[in-house]
Amino acid sequence: MIIEVCANSLESALNAQKGGADRIELCVELGVGGLTPSPGLMKCVKEQIFIPVHVLLRPRSGDFTYSSSEFQTLKNDIEFCRDMGFEGIVSGVLTKDFKIDVPRTRALVDLAHGMEFTFHRAFDWVLDPFLALAQLEGLEVSTILTSGQEPTAQKGLPLLEGLMERASICTIMPGGGIRPENVLEFKKKQFKAVHLSGTQFYSTLDVSPPMTMNNISFLKEGEVTITDEAIIRNVKDLVK
Repeated sequence: MIIEVCANSLESALNAQKGGADRIELCVELGVGGLTPSPGLMKCVKEQIFIPVHVLLRPRSGDFTYSSSEFQTLKNDIEFCRDMGFEGIVSGVLTKDFKIDVPRTRALVDLAHGMEFTFHRAFDWVLDPFLALAQLEGLEVSTILTSGQEPTAQKGLPLLEGLMERASICTIMPGGGIRPENVLEFKKKQFKAVHLSGTQFYSTLDVSPPMTMNNISFLKEGEVTITDEAIIRNVKDLVK
């Protein structure tokens, strides 16, 4: 069984490697489901990690339906990862009605030729998971990361097993709430890979910060935060 660790920093990746992980999924911002790591972080990881690294490519939080500029960003990031020699990428695109965006996902898979391609947990939003599986196998996607469309993979086991039974090309990789207490359940079901972060919180400060920098108003699933031209123009007219 492949143990893939979702690492949000160089330190996390190094700890995962020391702990015996088989593969790293490199990302940042676990709290929103993961976003594309910076080129600086990718470079550090490439220099110090010797196990395979798959890079999560997701340009922003929110939904998985992207504008033309966001899609171009995804394509640019794939080229960057390929040039840096990473073994795989983790990405994917949906339509607004929660189906696999086949043309756009095909474009990403084609651009990632030579690297493994994992379709990420956007899969957990699709309305027909078995149709989505067939479409992704048609695109020769190597792995599907999914919680079985439930908050945790343990709760999603019935669908995960159904997907594994139906899959002929894709590896179905359970992810979401995988822990030492339940991982053997997935091994007994003969899944070939599991995905976990294995994280704990550590305090980096000696005293509490004077104010919070977290702003929950920016975290609206299914909505995207974009700078509004009219607001900027209004401010500019007021102060200039």
